[in-house]
Parts: sequence; structure tokens; C-alpha cells
Amino acid sequence: MPVILKRIFFVLVCIFALIGVAFTLVFVGMQFGLLNVRGTIKERNQFFDRNPNSIPCLNTTHKECAWNQTPEWDTVREGLRKDAEIIARVSAETGVSKRMIASVVIPEQIRFFTSEREVFKSYFEPLKILGSLAQFSLGVSGIKQETANAIELNTQNVTSPFFPGPNMRALIAYPEGVEHDAELYRRLTDPKDHYFSYLYTALFIKEVEAQWKQAGYDITQNPGTVVTLFNLGFQASKPNPSPITAGSEITTGGKAYLFGELGALFYHSDELTDIFPK
Repeated sequence: MPVILKRIFFVLVCIFALIGVAFTLVFVGMQFGLLNVRGTIKERNQFFDRNPNSIPCLNTTHKECAWNQTPEWDTVREGLRKDAEIIARVSAETGVSKRMIASVVIPEQIRFFTSEREVFKSYFEPLKILGSLAQFSLGVSGIKQETANAIELNTQNVTSPFFPGPNMRALIAYPEGVEHDAELYRRLTDPKDHYFSYLYTALFIKEVEAQWKQAGYDITQNPGTVVTLFNLGFQASKPNPSPITAGSEITTGGKAYLFGELGALFYHSDELTDIFPK
């Protein structure tokens, strides 16, 4: 046998021998509990271990509780308080109700926090801030980039049924020389400044309200319809005398809500009326 083949054979034998030794050591360690890490599983899952048949609510644990008795709402509420000045500015610029803007943001934030439990518990809940989404749905209200593009186009097209008025286009004008898509993404995902996220949210609301008003229906105080349309998009906005409240299903506090329903529940509640009056 050539020397090179002998060396290769020797190396392979050594490798398999080492693998065998490793498996043996692991087996022995498992048998005697030498590889157990005390408390690791409990610490990692402590949030879910309070009661197998219950879910966490504020200050207690029950099988279910109302949306505004959950840790998610506690965080969203304080996050909205921190953003109150920005929301007030956007409301003044667009004429859209502060409470309606908040009503649209709340279901998206609660959906995000209930679907990203580890991120919520380790980051957003301790800091009491809103999440700025940055994948397919962007910003604090989860606007898709194609929806943001449509919002911009509606501000430019005076013949569009969604045209929000002559003064809205200037609010989202781009500096000359800026690459549009990159700047739009930056606007909507800036975690330190939610201004544009709220602005595009308010413009969507204003645009669907304009469409329905043109058709003879006033939905400016109908959060179930407005929030549902925000969730479903422009293509679902078909003015009619009997609009329904619908949208994606969101489970919080052990209860399932429709997207539009959750927004309407906040709008008609007494929550945050000191900063977002009815």
C-alpha cells in the first residue's frame, strides 16, 4: 500500500475513534446528569409556565381577559403616550382625528407583540415603546411599501376618488436627488422618529374618508370601517351604506378579535382620552 494511502487510512481511523469517544462521553454524561443546566428551561419559558391553563393579564393570571388588561396593551398605551406630540402634529397637518390614527396603530402593534413574544418580553415591554416593523409591513402601523406608494400617488392625482386635498402632497415631498425607494423605506422604519409612519397612516385614513365622502358616506367617526380598510387595503374600499367590521384575526388576552374590531373597541373606550379625545 502506498505511503499516502496508509496516511489517509490512519487519519480516517483516528477521526472515527475520536467520534466514538465523543459519543461515549456524551452518553455517560447524560446517564449521570452531568450535562444538565439547572434552571435553564424554567428561565427560558417562565413567561408561559405561570399556569398551563391560563394566560398572563395585568397583575393576575386568568383563562382570558379583555384586550386592555394585557401586558401588550400596557406597553402600547405607554408607547402611544410617548408619541402623543408626533400624533398631534400629524393630526394638525392632515385634519385626521388623533384618536382615529391611534385606533389604526393599536391592532398592528398588539398583533406584532403577540406574535413576537421573546422580542416583546426582552425589549419592547421593559422600554414601553412601540415597535417599528421592518420586513414586509413597515413602521408602527405596518404599512406595506406598495401601499405607501399608492398613498403618495393619491396625493398627486386630483381625479382619483382617493385624492385627499391640495395641501397633502407637500407633506411627503422628497428632497431633490434622493433615491425614492430607499428614502421611503427609511422614512417608514426609522425607530427613533415615527413621524412619517404616522403621516402615511393618517394620509391613508384621509384618502379612504375622501372616497367614501365623495360617494355620500361619512366614515370619519366610524373606526370599525376605517381600521378594517387600513388592514385590507385600498382595493377593499368600496363605499356602501352598510360597511362591515372585519380584518385579520388577532388573539390577545386569550380572546380573538378582528383587526377592525380591536381598533373600534379602543376608539369607543375611555382609554387615553386625555391625549386622544373622542
